[in-house]
Amino acid sequence: MKILLPPSEGKTPSSTGPTLDLDGLSAPELTPKRKRVLAALKKVSKRRDALEKLGVGASLTEDVERNTILDEIPCAPALLTYSGVLYEAMGATELVAQSDDDETLRDRLRDVHVFSALFGRVHGLDEIPAYRLAMKTDLGTLGKLTSYWKPVLARSCSLAPAEVALDCRSSDYRSVWPGPTDQVVTMGAVSVSGGKRRVVSHWAKFYRGEFAGRLLSDERELPETADELVARAEEFYEVEYVAPTASKPGNLMIVLRG
Repeated sequence: MKILLPPSEGKTPSSTGPTLDLDGLSAPELTPKRKRVLAALKKVSKRRDALEKLGVGASLTEDVERNTILDEIPCAPALLTYSGVLYEAMGATELVAQSDDDETLRDRLRDVHVFSALFGRVHGLDEIPAYRLAMKTDLGTLGKLTSYWKPVLARSCSLAPAEVALDCRSSDYRSVWPGPTDQVVTMGAVSVSGGKRRVVSHWAKFYRGEFAGRLLSDERELPETADELVARAEEFYEVEYVAPTASKPGNLMIVLRG
């Protein structure tokens, strides 16, 4: 089983750790493409109009300045670098700490794949710096990063024939590699109150992270099929599951009542 995550907009800079080693990251076939994006990002981040080009406000000036020295600053495992609701609910900090003494958990965290505008994708223990870059950004000569990464990841990403993937990504990151529809299960949340249903994005992030964390920390084997994944979710939540079609993956929906 694989777990597919979005990056967080905010990142936590590390005070200690190795500097960026692109050749040492997982999926080494992506190294030349990563080098091109890193070089383009550093160039754009030095421009006077860098904030505008990267689509961020003045409060993130320090983050953009950090982009110019990403290969000089300390790195940390991806699950510690990314932050926010999903990663907090996942218990990412605790999982990484526990993996030091748990080989099974270490292997599981390497099957957690975070899709990244800078790196294409990394696994949970890859050492990366805190950067500021969104997948919808246009980096000039490279164009929009969704278009840049899509054909690259189509060649790089795959699932084993009977493998299932829990897809916790947002639409921008799902679009660069949607995966085979019959093997991918997306996850969301809907509130039901007074007979009305409403999709809830904040709580969807929370439950995606919480469920991923529960799967990773469970002593049982990870689910191997969509049915097993749904059954595991039913242990914790009220859920609805829509089976995949030729054009859409399966969808696991957490139902919040009241």
